[in-house]
Amino acid sequence: MFELVDGLPTFAQYAQNWNPDITNWLPFHWKGFDQTTRYTYALTDLKDADKLWSGLQANARTDIRKASQRFSVRLREEPVLDDFIRLHEQTFARQNKSSPYSQALIHKLDAACAEHDCRKIFIAEDEEGRAHAAAYVVWDGQTAYYLMGGGDPDLRNSGATSYCLWEAIQFASTIVDRFDFEGSMIEPIERFFRSFGALQLPYFRVSKTPSRLLKFRAALRTIL
Repeated sequence: MFELVDGLPTFAQYAQNWNPDITNWLPFHWKGFDQTTRYTYALTDLKDADKLWSGLQANARTDIRKASQRFSVRLREEPVLDDFIRLHEQTFARQNKSSPYSQALIHKLDAACAEHDCRKIFIAEDEEGRAHAAAYVVWDGQTAYYLMGGGDPDLRNSGATSYCLWEAIQFASTIVDRFDFEGSMIEPIERFFRSFGALQLPYFRVSKTPSRLLKFRAALRTIL
């Protein structure tokens, strides 16, 4: 850890979300870094399909059944990245927000993941070809991560978001042992992730801001 801290280049701001498995940040504390505990949710054993289904809360099972039975939602056979991006941006637009990352960045990320064969796009659509919801999943040797998602605001009551994630979890069970929802501190999103029977896991966000200008800007934001 000391070698890692000392090996960092000169920076104006450092902020990183650490893997939940890394629980010792003391060397960073001794070097003047700050730490905030955040939470993610994860399914830690994907091999028992019956256990996964029974672990779902009743509302999640209801949404999955509603999407597949009442709305006849199925996964699109050949999902396209731009269709995913459209659904992803619609989710932020519904909240009068912009996506925190550009389309160019998503395309760059997707190209890198596709090159390493470690990503899959899920788009749930109905019989009329309307895309209801989408999920973007990446993985390493141990864990699949729900990196991004989205949905059509006009179709958000179909249950397709739950259906899409359930399909992603089932796919992940064929390649890894764990599914990480990339947890959120936003209450409705946290409640949604928890409905899949996932385990709450704390993780550290470690940061340091030597730049006085950035410190002033951060302080100004808290005032305004």
